[in-house]
Amino acid sequence: MTDGDDFLLKSYHYGLPPKQIAQFPPEARGSSRLFVIPRAGNLDIKNRRFDDLPECLPENALLVANNARVLPARLTGKRHTGGKAEFLLLTPLPLVLERARKDNSCDAADTWCAEVKGLIRTGGQMREGESLNFGAELSVTALEHTSFGMWRVFLTWRGNLANAFMATGHMPLPPYIKRPDDEKDASRYQTIYAAIDKAGAMAAPTAGLHFTPAMREKLARDFEWVEITLYVGYGTFSPVRSKDIRSHRIHGEYLEIPEKTACAVMRAKAAGRPVLAVGTTTVRALEGVAQLHGSVQPFTGVTDIFLYPGRRFRIVDALLTNFHLPKSSLLILVSAFAGRMRILAAYEEAIKNGYRFFSYGDAMLIR
Repeated sequence: MTDGDDFLLKSYHYGLPPKQIAQFPPEARGSSRLFVIPRAGNLDIKNRRFDDLPECLPENALLVANNARVLPARLTGKRHTGGKAEFLLLTPLPLVLERARKDNSCDAADTWCAEVKGLIRTGGQMREGESLNFGAELSVTALEHTSFGMWRVFLTWRGNLANAFMATGHMPLPPYIKRPDDEKDASRYQTIYAAIDKAGAMAAPTAGLHFTPAMREKLARDFEWVEITLYVGYGTFSPVRSKDIRSHRIHGEYLEIPEKTACAVMRAKAAGRPVLAVGTTTVRALEGVAQLHGSVQPFTGVTDIFLYPGRRFRIVDALLTNFHLPKSSLLILVSAFAGRMRILAAYEEAIKNGYRFFSYGDAMLIR
């Protein structure tokens, strides 16, 4: 059941001490804490370690994870005037390459071009038509400023685009991490199962950052595991600005659901087995496709699904996630999944118990 407050953005605020915003990953991957709550019934909270995950999962669950790989998509370079410039690619890499193949207007050998979207930050006003240089392999020409720092741009590169970003780019750490990225982030802001051929996400599917090879091996003995790809983009993290959350529109995110995963999900649903999503991006992929087709099917395309209280969950029965920012679409999603008051009460308890929040923080299991 929903009430009027469920649709008000101000209802998704909570106070968080800054010291509980994780600025670094835990010393060892997988050493996070695990905050476990039931999706319904009494709010019976359990404080566990992530190592305890297998015994906390619903029996015979199907686990679905997002294998997207984070691209070092933040570029630092120079304007033609010599001033500093920063560019964050927002268009998923597969779409960039598809556009370049379809309509490549660059004449130089081994040089490619595509119109993409990105965020630009400079020391002064950026002008349409201005070019930014990011080394010998990459450049950006501004076409149109749209909103909130977002631009349509013409991206030009030489050779392999992923390799060009790998050579010059930085990990796009979220703004609440108040430090530059370092060498450790290159591996720790990446899941162990991120696929080499699925590079292109602008942020990590952070619920998966806790998994170690040993944990994956342990889970493989008792649970089925399949994967989707959702190239995490601006849509997931764009601030909700509407006072009535129903007016918010999420930018579309590109996803791929292979036949193996679609079949496994529908077999599990038919058998009454619980489907557990590893992360909110996996929820959006599964529920987005189910909303379009009534079930999970093999799919390649875009979802702009916005899950808020009152929206139906057709596929996902349990959720492994991290703790999310106040007034964010992700906090609204988990509130839709388990109830706003339940989630806010759980967050209050987690804060009292010293849990670490956001991307490099601790994990939460809603089952």
